[in-house]
Amino acid sequence: MGVRRLFGSLLYFMLPKKRPVEAVLVEGEKAPDNSISDSYSFKKNRIDCSLESNVFSNKNSCVIGDCSNTDSGSNNHCKEEELIIAPGDSNPMEIDEDLHSRQLAVYGRETMRRLFGSNVLVSGMHGLGVEIAKNLILAGVKSVTLHDEGILELWDLSSNFVFSENDVGKNRALASVQKLQDLNNAVTISTLITELTTEQLDKFQISILTKPLSLTTTAIIISPPFLLSRLKLEVSLALCFVTLDLKFTVFDVDGEEPHTGIIASISNDNPALVSCVDDERLEFQDGDLVVFSEVKGMTEMNDGKPRKIKNARPYSFNLEEDTTNFATYEKGGIVTQVKQPKVLNFKPLREAIKDPGEFLLSDFSKFDRPPLLHLAFQALDKFVSEMGRFPAAGSEEDAQKLIYLAGHINESSGDARVEDINPKLLRHFAFGARAVLNPMAAMFGGLVGQEVVKACSGKFHPLFQFFYFDSLESLPTENLDPSDFKPLNSRYDAQISVFGSKLQKKLEDANLFVVGSGALGCEFLKNLALMGVSCGEQGKLTITDDDVIEKSNLSRQFLFRDWNIGQAKSTVAASAAALINPHLKIEALQNRVNAETENVFDDTFWENLTVVVNALDNVNARLYVDQRCLYFQKPLLESGTLGAKCNTQMVIPHLTENYGASRDPPEKQAPMCTVHSFPHNIDHCLTWARSEFEGLVEKTPAEVNAYLSNPVDYTNAMIKAGDAQSRDTLERVLECLEKEKCETFQDCIAWARLRFEDYFADRVKQLIFTFPEEASTSTGAPFWSAPKRFPHPLQFSTADPSHLHFVMAASILRAETFGISVPEWAKHPKTLAEAVEKVTVPEFQPREDVKIETDEKAITLSTASVDDAVVINELIRKLEQCRHKAPPGYRMTPIQFEKDDDTNYHMDLIAGLANMRARNYSIPEVDKLKAKFIAGRIIPAIATSTAMATGLVCLELYKVLDGGHQVEDYRNTFANLALPLFSMAEPVPPKVIKHQDMSWTVWDRWILKDNPTLRELLRWLKDKGLDAYSISHGSCLLYNSMFPRHKDRMDRNMVDLVREVAKAELPPYRHHFDVVVACEDDEGNDVDIPPVSIYFS
Repeated sequence: MGVRRLFGSLLYFMLPKKRPVEAVLVEGEKAPDNSISDSYSFKKNRIDCSLESNVFSNKNSCVIGDCSNTDSGSNNHCKEEELIIAPGDSNPMEIDEDLHSRQLAVYGRETMRRLFGSNVLVSGMHGLGVEIAKNLILAGVKSVTLHDEGILELWDLSSNFVFSENDVGKNRALASVQKLQDLNNAVTISTLITELTTEQLDKFQISILTKPLSLTTTAIIISPPFLLSRLKLEVSLALCFVTLDLKFTVFDVDGEEPHTGIIASISNDNPALVSCVDDERLEFQDGDLVVFSEVKGMTEMNDGKPRKIKNARPYSFNLEEDTTNFATYEKGGIVTQVKQPKVLNFKPLREAIKDPGEFLLSDFSKFDRPPLLHLAFQALDKFVSEMGRFPAAGSEEDAQKLIYLAGHINESSGDARVEDINPKLLRHFAFGARAVLNPMAAMFGGLVGQEVVKACSGKFHPLFQFFYFDSLESLPTENLDPSDFKPLNSRYDAQISVFGSKLQKKLEDANLFVVGSGALGCEFLKNLALMGVSCGEQGKLTITDDDVIEKSNLSRQFLFRDWNIGQAKSTVAASAAALINPHLKIEALQNRVNAETENVFDDTFWENLTVVVNALDNVNARLYVDQRCLYFQKPLLESGTLGAKCNTQMVIPHLTENYGASRDPPEKQAPMCTVHSFPHNIDHCLTWARSEFEGLVEKTPAEVNAYLSNPVDYTNAMIKAGDAQSRDTLERVLECLEKEKCETFQDCIAWARLRFEDYFADRVKQLIFTFPEEASTSTGAPFWSAPKRFPHPLQFSTADPSHLHFVMAASILRAETFGISVPEWAKHPKTLAEAVEKVTVPEFQPREDVKIETDEKAITLSTASVDDAVVINELIRKLEQCRHKAPPGYRMTPIQFEKDDDTNYHMDLIAGLANMRARNYSIPEVDKLKAKFIAGRIIPAIATSTAMATGLVCLELYKVLDGGHQVEDYRNTFANLALPLFSMAEPVPPKVIKHQDMSWTVWDRWILKDNPTLRELLRWLKDKGLDAYSISHGSCLLYNSMFPRHKDRMDRNMVDLVREVAKAELPPYRHHFDVVVACEDDEGNDVDIPPVSIYFS
């Protein structure tokens, strides 16, 4: 291959206006007759600057010069000459953080820069190739070249979202380019439509082959690094093969932040014992390398030398080091994991076929399946080589030939011989060998797309090297006649060749409800449209989402474009899905799904549904939908992502437990006293900063407006409460209307400067006055012991840019709340510094009577006082005076936090608050982007894991709509593409309750119709061997056997009791209500029965 130059773009414009690509005919080549604009290679106009990179590569490797230039937080230690990575441009380039913020949270800046400098070839524009290209274009690689020599057929429409029926007869690569270009105009998209040559492949850092090339031929013509992913087969089987440089270095194996611990003690022993505070469990493992810092006393540990640990326990570990002669440990110290690079030795494909090594497993119940699939793919390759085509769907003759070839190859495989070649599996394999199914394309498109990112950057562990996957359980349970697989000259013929026409009809007539149209929702809509779900005369797909499109959505939610920003997500997504498949019957709503919208999503709506698909991003909404599905006994397909991780859960009536049956433990919250007075990590500082931001510019101005709008009711409510919190609120309102009221921008600057002094100087001085460094607790232990960090006050200086930037952000936002215009000079450091210097800062004197909360169980910092009522009355009197002085209609402007607008100074203020506080406590500071991730509670997200999750869910949808599958056929999945790790398992069945000859689960609901009386309800239960002693609706008791007057209700209709006794309002759209019945059996034992639903006309 020789030495290649690597090029990087310095000028990056992530979201320019939509523009068409320009057709260019490459000299010396003839354009095919069916090409677009008589061309076969597209190049678009782009501002580009080519520079010689400081990274050079040869055929097998790329060596970089500085191993420290990795993602922040990775803490790598390695030698320069050992680093070998796939080529990628390491030149600094601008990253659009508004667009890629969620992706940056996963990859970090350095990985993103390497990604932006990578040129990628995707060969084969069937469904899989387009899915891979989509994910890479969304991620923002430098260029993607689409290669395909073939002509688009109607067959291709079942798996490819960029094709339409009008494209049939065109070259597949040329037909793909414009719609893929629309995903990200910052990526150069070009095409190749002739046979690949070694010279062409040399131009790319990564080549992905999805075409049905001969495996042996591929090994000859392709030089590493490249990825091979094949999906020329049915739903049941797929292969991904990865081969990179012969020696490939992974810099960050898992992408997780390095683990840390706060040291409590270090012994003078051999081996040394290190104990940490029990604030959080340690995540270290035996063999990890760690470094120490901030250790007092035993300062020898602060030398930065990585040390190996052993005997790792939840709160302690041993060091493989003798500390007998070290100084005695006194206090303090942080221990931090050192993430080590890992070198992988990849085999080329020709060698790996003969000696595949260990296969990556996805389902441990099929541990013997990968060797069989390895054999099946070789047999398919042989079949295509001999016949020049794939086996025909439903052809027993072709199936038998493939089985024969597999047996012949197996006999000559030596030690790799498979004991049972499983003819039934090979028959399925042959029938669907030509088909590309959308769910499999989506799943493998996510997997392979992630492998490309790894190959470009060295971030995350590559797949090593074969991964086979099957979902034979998705096939119909009934035996189908071979004629059922024959094509019908429709866009679904590829899918029909696998599942048959009967299941296709069920897909088209399904009534689906997709909740959410964000990243998951967009992928689901695309998949469902291609599968033909809800595309029949009786089908309907309802999608709802109350959110609007933002710029940060565009890097994952691929149905949206930059010109859609501000529009309703569900409407835009539905329109885009209808373009993918014009037959889709879809309705878009903008309603949340909760108790308040049960008039929209009423009983009739839920009863008519076939399946519900959740595409949500919060647990509470998931739980509500889960309860609705449980109540109406509807299947719920659940999924979620977090960075490179994804999970799916199947909730099937009467077969599996429901989503809410098991929940993750709540996240551990830092005690309030820790956040406000004793922070020891940046998360504490950012939590405090977010709270202060909301108090200063949102809650307090809102309280001012509430008082000014209705002073009588507001003050009466405060007097009635009469607590310390009400007192504090009134004090803040009075400050805004009296002594801290701002009328000019200079007033805002003065307020910001004095806030700095209060937060980062005066409060710290008071804290260390109350608790000096040598202070002790009531037990005699040092007060400032781990995890507490002794703080130091800051000295304000206009020469410190961070100090000045804090004042600028705070004063600008303060001015906004008071409706004061911001002068241009306020954003210039020199003139701003001059204005700040004019502010008079009073000298601080600490007080003896200040109480600082140290109780970790305290839930408020407000200190109650017997004089609260008196103080509140005095504050109200002063507020009345201020109100009369205020101009008529005077109001403040509360500011709601918006993390994704870098021009609004919200994150500038929060980052400034957090970093100055971190500086007080000698905690490492963070940049604004990292502050945004934490304070903005941004969920890391990438397109690859989203695509994989939705593909897996849609494989389960086949089973649900087929209707004959058992619980052992379904799969819940957890996957981590970073490792990579796949864990698939059968869902947990629901708990069964038995009584006499009856049994029921959480899925059951007992129904009584015809508007029964109370007596009839009791008799109906008695016939089941149950004595009801209590019946209630909501919180109201309708009947209790211990109350004699309740016997007067025996002949009343239950609906009348609910309306009159429980005062329930039964809306017109509801024709039933539920009652909770407490029962016991004949022996007096309580029996938990299902909810009882009573229907009335």
